[in-house]
Amino acid sequence: MTRFARRLTGTRLAITAAIFAISAGTGATALTAGERDLRPAAEGLVRLAQAAPSAAPSAAPAAGTTAGPFDASQKAAIEAIIKDYLLNHPELMLDVQAALEERMEKIQAEKLKTALSANANEIFRSPDAPIAGNPSGDIPVVEFFDYNCGYCKRAFADIAKLVEVDPKIKLVLKELPILSKASEEAARVALASRKQGKYWEVHRALLAVRGEVNEQSSLRAAEKIGLDMPKLKKDMASDEVTGEIERVRELARKMGIQGTPHFLVGDRAIPGAPGNLLDQIRSHAAELRKNGCSVC
Repeated sequence: MTRFARRLTGTRLAITAAIFAISAGTGATALTAGERDLRPAAEGLVRLAQAAPSAAPSAAPAAGTTAGPFDASQKAAIEAIIKDYLLNHPELMLDVQAALEERMEKIQAEKLKTALSANANEIFRSPDAPIAGNPSGDIPVVEFFDYNCGYCKRAFADIAKLVEVDPKIKLVLKELPILSKASEEAARVALASRKQGKYWEVHRALLAVRGEVNEQSSLRAAEKIGLDMPKLKKDMASDEVTGEIERVRELARKMGIQGTPHFLVGDRAIPGAPGNLLDQIRSHAAELRKNGCSVC
């Protein structure tokens, strides 16, 4: 075994780093975006391993070689050591995955913090966004949704319950029709109904529609609620309604939101519709009431 190989066998961390660095160099492993984020640190650890003192006496470089970087034979030896080590310690990959997930969570948290700070007024205080619950509430809960999203429909029971049990919640509703043309038709009906003071009633009705929610089914639901239908149809094509849809799409792009539903509880994000959605929102709200919100 060469002195270069001995430097790597003494620590799991160095071997983990070598996995990333060598796989990147040989093309043996396709790296994800998150792994590429870790690669510079990994390569740094390999260089550290190269420079670390060896337990064996130092020897002068062989003729025709240079001190420092691995040559082809040394690299082949290290690859063999790594393969053998992983076969005997497969649990190491769980350590790597856990470290990667932790790092990615931190990266996403920092991105969210920056995006929230830069877009706080549009997120929490837009005068054109429909509001439910308490307009002067102390905790804003923002939902990006699509009427044809099954998870949005499932989440509505928890959202309706939240508004019912917590009179201090300000629910900000962001129409994000991304699934189909029919979704935009439904969003236009809902936003137009706001001009008649019936947004929440129409919102609830559209999320209860079975099958595709489109212009026809949305108008049918609005008519049952008792809206002025000629006015509603005219308002659907208004610049105000079109502008709100375009603003929310742009906001979602800036926030990196690519799916629905997506919730913000103050400066906390909840993507999707977890089974304990109501509990998560109430827990975040309690923490924000205790510690405050930097962007709300």
